[in-house]
Amino acid sequence: MDPQTAIWNAAAECMPREQLLQLQLQRLQQTLQRVAENVSCYQGKFKETGFQPGDLKELPDLASLPFTTKEDLRLNYPYGMFAVPMRDVVRIHSSSGTTGKPTVVGYTKQDLTNWTELVARFMTAAGVTNEDIVHIAFGYGLFTGAFGLHYGSEAIGASVIPISGGNTDKQLMIMQDYRSSALVCTPSYALTIADRFEKQGIDPESLALRVGLFGAEPWSEQMRTEIEKRLGLIATDNYGLSEIMGPGVAGECLCKSGMHLAEDHFIAEIIDPDSCEVLPQGSVGELVLTSLTKQAFPMIRYRTRDITRLHYETCDCGRTFARMEKTRGRSDDMLIIKGVNVFPTQIEEVLFQIEGCEPHYQLVVERENNQDKLEVLVEVNEKIFFDEMKQQRAFVVNAEKKLQSALGLSAKVKLVEPSSITRHEGKACRVFDNRKN
Repeated sequence: MDPQTAIWNAAAECMPREQLLQLQLQRLQQTLQRVAENVSCYQGKFKETGFQPGDLKELPDLASLPFTTKEDLRLNYPYGMFAVPMRDVVRIHSSSGTTGKPTVVGYTKQDLTNWTELVARFMTAAGVTNEDIVHIAFGYGLFTGAFGLHYGSEAIGASVIPISGGNTDKQLMIMQDYRSSALVCTPSYALTIADRFEKQGIDPESLALRVGLFGAEPWSEQMRTEIEKRLGLIATDNYGLSEIMGPGVAGECLCKSGMHLAEDHFIAEIIDPDSCEVLPQGSVGELVLTSLTKQAFPMIRYRTRDITRLHYETCDCGRTFARMEKTRGRSDDMLIIKGVNVFPTQIEEVLFQIEGCEPHYQLVVERENNQDKLEVLVEVNEKIFFDEMKQQRAFVVNAEKKLQSALGLSAKVKLVEPSSITRHEGKACRVFDNRKN
């Protein structure tokens, strides 16, 4: 599909920037008034700073407002951040809560309508049509991912296979028998599927797969290339988070030159994660989002902790919304080793360029004698793993040199045999920072 014809809402997505900024200002003023009247957390924040909703006259005034953090959500667990009565909340989702109480979010009927449209936008931009059979391998439940893509697919008119996560062998059978043409899952699980196809001797060319919509974790361009090659499809990125809405905040078109951020529903800022100052356009920093149309659960200047950059030039597809680069990682997950900032995606980019490396790795950080040490466990193909010691050593030295050049610090590379690193059916677990133990 030509990217220009894959527009779900051309009037919104191709809006002149001056008109868009005026719409943002109007919706922001309405949102601030709503939270000031209905959300005690924001009432307290505004009182502390002496802010009144009527004080915001221009969009840059937003930078004077305090941030919202995940800690605010935890302190107001479960429903303290809701801006509407529970009788108006028709859906509740939450995070996994693996590190404590989950963050709880709610949706009104209008919120669900908006969410559905925004997911449908990025899915059509990525090439999904009413002729597709969408295979959703996200887990259904309190996680927002599966439901967002499910209702977006149905809005387009596509057929949906809600298979959920897990049971990879059954996933493969369904893909073959039901002729799945669009795959929805994490990029790491897409590689797990590719591994299983190869082990079973299944040729991807025999499948109906043609597009993949991958999100929920950072991934590199090198991983995109690997997925496209091994699954025989076009792979696109999308972005969302439960606290803001779920998937649908941003998504790539077929130009694959950044994810179009739905600026008619969200205002994006890029800040320095340390000083919290708003950075100039084109800077790399932490993404901060303000929702403009959420009724049940509006967020003002929410710190996502995701590191990225925004581009404001009109895309070749004609969309005028800002384009968001792939997230490089999270500011709170970033590894600081010997004073150097390291994201797993940086290491991934290096490994994917080395012939013989498999697309599975783990990072282990230890502290010995007050010194940080980074070890990179790398799966390699059988030829290299069972090669002579001399050839193996040469491979390791080459990999360590490339990592040193890319990262600016030394890392020890350890080769592990194929399929020895645990495969994950959801988000991949790549980092083990034992300094925290």
